Amino acid sequence: MSIKEEPKKAEIQMHLSEFEMPPMQDVLIVGRNAPIGPEAAKRMVDVLSPDQYKVIKIDHPVIEAIVVRNALINMIPEERLTEFILEEGERIVDASMIIKAHVGITVHVSKSIDL
Repeated sequence: MSIKEEPKKAEIQMHLSEFEMPPMQDVLIVGRNAPIGPEAAKRMVDVLSPDQYKVIKIDHPVIEAIVVRNALINMIPEERLTEFILEEGERIVDASMIIKAHVGITVHVSKSIDL
């Protein structure tokens, strides 16, 4: 009996809105001229949820960094998640903004086996 594995697929949804206090969401997108920088944003989220977020510096004309909940990086490779967040986030963010984003991930797995 052999098992044939199908490729795994992930469905990603993201909701974007203005940053508020407390900043407890899945992602913060930090503009280059935002009132607080990425390290200060991480310190803020660490006060309420220590060691649960990672700062990812971005080489982008408008976005300086994203602060991402570690659990999301455990589900989706960091590069793919970053690419998705930037693709959608850059459409609404400007250099002076901090945008919070709720990111919902549903992983679809299917396998077929020979009987």
